[in-house]
Formats: sequence, structure tokens, C-alpha cells
Amino acid sequence: MTGAAATLAHVLGALDAAGAQHMIVGSFASTLHGEPRTTQDIDIVVRLDAEQLERFLAAFAETEWYVDHETARNALARHSMFNLVDFATGWKVDVIAEKPDTYSRAAFDRRIETEFLGTPACVATAEDTILSKLLWARLGSSDRQIRDVVGVLAVAGDALDRDYLDRWATQLALGDLLERAERSARERDD
Repeated sequence: MTGAAATLAHVLGALDAAGAQHMIVGSFASTLHGEPRTTQDIDIVVRLDAEQLERFLAAFAETEWYVDHETARNALARHSMFNLVDFATGWKVDVIAEKPDTYSRAAFDRRIETEFLGTPACVATAEDTILSKLLWARLGSSDRQIRDVVGVLAVAGDALDRDYLDRWATQLALGDLLERAERSARERDD
């Protein structure tokens, strides 16, 4: 088992044991739906309550993992994120508390079950990976995020749920960035 696979298996096992739900997002999701990109972190959105968080945190020995319990509790309360670092593998996991907005709930509810790095996992759909990457691009890290979106568009293409994608792109004010990514994908194919 590779370092990423071992880290992912431990984290997802801890979430399952705590009774929490998860969704892999970020570059792992865009790699699954699009083109591979190197990364040294795993982004996971979680749906859990305070009791489940405590059970989850108990699965990470201080001698083997970095995790700040107070930061994790604050992240849950603020719907933000905290980090886990696996000392044995060097992999970092960004654990992101699900945001309470309508889009975030819809994306979480649409996640798909698959096997990822040999572990059963739930992953954001291709459409939600695109939308999430565009939201991050809007915040400023656009080139890398847009490249990931272009990769998903190139691979998923006609299989995308265009009604869903276009509706949420409009509601989230991402239409211009989606159009830019689609133009880049077409130019790349020419």
C-alpha cells in the first residue's frame, strides 16, 4: 500500500468508525474525473457532529499523527477546515467541515461511491468537482484550478449533467470561469 493509500484508508476508516460521512474533493477528485496531477494532500469534506468528531479524533495517536484537537473543534463550529498529518507517510489531509449552504449540501448529497486507492470511498461528482474548482479559482488560485477543470471537461465531456452544471454555475456566479475553462478545453482539443 502506498503512502497516500495507507493515509486515506486510515482516515476513511476512522470516519466510518465514528459514524461520519465523507466526500473526497480537490485534486484527488479532479484526478479521478479528469487528468492526473501531483499533490501531497488529500481534501475530504465531512458531515459530522461534535460527538462524531471526538470519536474521529481519538483514532489519531499523537505519536503517529499531527492533529490539533482544538483547531478541529473550532473548524467544525465555523464550517472550516483542519489538518491531519501522517508522520509515517508525510501525507497531509485537509478535513473540511461541510458548509451549511444549499449548494454544499446538494454537492454532498450527490457524491458517488467508488473505490479510490484500494479503499471504498465517496467522491464528489465530476460536475461538483468542476464547480468546486471554479469556486477556488474565484478566490485567487485560478491557473491550477482552471487546469484541473479543463482536464475534467476533456475527460468527462458529454457524460456531464449539463443542466445541473449550468444551473449551479449561474447561481454561484461562475459562468464566466466555466466558459473560460470550456474554451480552453476546446482549444486544447483542436
